[in-house]
Amino acid sequence: MKHQLLLGDEAIAQAALDAGISGVYAYPGTPSTEITEYIQMKSAKESADVACRWSANEKTAMEAALGMSYAGKRALCCMKHVGMNVAADAFINAGMTGVRGGLVIVAADDPSMHSSQNEQDSRFYGDFAFVPILEPANQQEAYDITRYAFDLSEKYHTPVLIRITTRLAHSRAGVHRQTAHPQNAMSLPTDSSDFILLPALARKRYKQILALQDQLEKESEGSDFNSYTDGSDKTLGIIASGIGYNYLMENYPNGAPYPIVKISQYPLPKNDIARLVKACQAILVIEEGYPFIEKQLRGLLNMSGTIHGRLDGTLPREGELNPDLIAHAIRKPVVSGSEVPEIVTSRPPALCQGCGHRDMYDALTEMVRRYPNHRVFGDIGCYTLGALPPFRAIHSCVDMGASITMAKGAADAGVWPSVAVIGDSTFTHSGITGLLDCVNASSNVTIVISDNETTGMTGGQDSAATGKIEAIVAGIGVDPAHIRVFEPLKKNMEQMKQIIDEELNYNGVSVLIPRRECIQTLKRKKK
Repeated sequence: MKHQLLLGDEAIAQAALDAGISGVYAYPGTPSTEITEYIQMKSAKESADVACRWSANEKTAMEAALGMSYAGKRALCCMKHVGMNVAADAFINAGMTGVRGGLVIVAADDPSMHSSQNEQDSRFYGDFAFVPILEPANQQEAYDITRYAFDLSEKYHTPVLIRITTRLAHSRAGVHRQTAHPQNAMSLPTDSSDFILLPALARKRYKQILALQDQLEKESEGSDFNSYTDGSDKTLGIIASGIGYNYLMENYPNGAPYPIVKISQYPLPKNDIARLVKACQAILVIEEGYPFIEKQLRGLLNMSGTIHGRLDGTLPREGELNPDLIAHAIRKPVVSGSEVPEIVTSRPPALCQGCGHRDMYDALTEMVRRYPNHRVFGDIGCYTLGALPPFRAIHSCVDMGASITMAKGAADAGVWPSVAVIGDSTFTHSGITGLLDCVNASSNVTIVISDNETTGMTGGQDSAATGKIEAIVAGIGVDPAHIRVFEPLKKNMEQMKQIIDEELNYNGVSVLIPRRECIQTLKRKKK
């Protein structure tokens, strides 16, 4: 149809549009954000009838996507790897219910933790939920695999998980598009029993899902995205998955001397793997993330002495792979570039100059430090940078929404003052239920919802909380007298400190809302 230069994220987004999706559901999270942004941009430009507003969190996104699939239409659901934790309940049970319209979930993993709190590997979620997993090796394959995923989903009435990593998501290459597929017509099920997971019905569905696994294995064995390439040197056989295969072939632009099994579709192609193991003296497994294949291989073939990879130190256990690490593992010379001059030093991230979070932290830290046993529990967002100099203002950052519930638990243990700092978008993502717990227990906590009127950490997407925070907080049951809104500016510093001090000394639930628009979105508006 046409060639385009696309990010991996954009290739997935364009493929989903060309596959005829009727909706994309997501919460912003690097490195997955650009998928939804691309669809939003294309839908606005081409007046496409695609539902593409941001969801409140990954769980609501997953459930809405399942609802669209229930109505017979195709849906895409996108998130970063830790978002899979939030969506897990709905994701795993969608594997139980099955789907009608094609339902594809994209999980963007972040090895080396460029912008994340862990390195978890989403392939384990797919395996856990008994759903097929696809793992593209490059941008063209990301496009082709996404198109195929929707067909696979509808063929077997199952969700399909596409797992990508940061390097593929955020690198660019030429992509050849195919003819677009029209959107499915709406068609409601005549029998909804599959979607009612009462025990008697769920047991029946579980047997069906287990029976489906043999068909999915055959699909994987015959997949164009998996391959066996023979080689003359049988001292080593290589299994390479996803972008790991790309890194391998960068070392062998004219073809490798060793036999190679490329894996981009799961369940594992056991026949190809058995053929490789039988032919070769030792096996090297190259996979980005956790040793997902390597663990299965050791258990499946019981040949741990000849299998090498992340578990035995041939490849590093943590961090991203790269062509140099692969070269070292296959005993090829490593050709490195020039060394970084000593004068070049890394620059840690920092809150933007003019950011409202800065003035909030200046006032908050001055007041809480008057109390030797104070604790400030942080959350996920720009304001997490308050943990760094010059503020050193927060004592924890665990997961979305944990600031409020950790502050409650600490208060229950006797910590005072116990303070939570959370952003407006994170509050509606995962903070509301924690605040309800605080209200129901009359906890002695002070909660700061630092409102910059956007989802700032991922680039300024719309926040579900804009214009609604006071109403939400009051509706949950916080005393309106202790819902305090102020503008975090230097000129208001004394007023801010007075309000903070008053609420720290209130024995109950206080909510402070320092509100000032994100300096970056304001700049864009002015331009």
